[in-house]
Amino acid sequence: MEYKVLVLDIDGTLTNSEKQITPRTRAALKAAQEKGVWVVLASGRPTYGIMPVAKQLELEQRGGYILSFNGGRIIDAKTGEVIYQKTLPPEIPALLYDLSQEYKTNIMTYLDETVITPKKEDPYVALECRINGMQVREVEDFKSFVRFPVTKCLMVEEGDYLAQVEQKVKARLGDTLSVLRSEPFFLEIMPKQIDKAYSLGRLLEHLGLTREQMIACGDGFNDRSMIEFAGLGVAMANAQEPVKAAADYITLSNDEDGVAAVVERFILGR
Repeated sequence: MEYKVLVLDIDGTLTNSEKQITPRTRAALKAAQEKGVWVVLASGRPTYGIMPVAKQLELEQRGGYILSFNGGRIIDAKTGEVIYQKTLPPEIPALLYDLSQEYKTNIMTYLDETVITPKKEDPYVALECRINGMQVREVEDFKSFVRFPVTKCLMVEEGDYLAQVEQKVKARLGDTLSVLRSEPFFLEIMPKQIDKAYSLGRLLEHLGLTREQMIACGDGFNDRSMIEFAGLGVAMANAQEPVKAAADYITLSNDEDGVAAVVERFILGR
């Protein structure tokens, strides 16, 4: 099989523990692009948080796609064209705020280059801002402020507790919304049918390609759907155990150039 699309999660996959793309990985991706392979950055990050990575890989010049908000939006990195987008029903952010109060978690969402939250002094909010290079804005009345289109909300708290909250939110909203954890401490709530696999299916339709022509690499719970969907689903050595179990192939860790190893073996044939 000649693979035409390479889908990469960012944190814990494409970047190492220092949030950097290593020279070996960068060189392997450049060679894949020169061979005509589309590189897709697929992340739970907001679009703004993915753009610096896209620029490092020269997707604006070479072509490629950005799948942000876990699939809530897909854009053509070269043209800026929105290929696909879906937002939450307008009443949902207020409902999620009420649930966050009931379950004693913090909540956040995004507006352009800013993280919006009712509680700024939160280590998980600080982490999200640092990962994405975004500023934070604390709003006293989250429900009244968030009246703009929202692609995703996050509830955040310590992982073991948030796992319990995840089940409660799924029980109440799982029929109408997509609810999953991208990290143990990040519970992501998105429109129904939005996950990386569904949105990648829409991208493949746009490109006129099949899932058999796709490689998808990831490490987190939110990567499992695309790993199961892709023709070759790859889990990093540092991936969550359920993600490894779903994969066709397990590569090296993100600190051992695991993405480069996949590209070199399955695309470049080295």
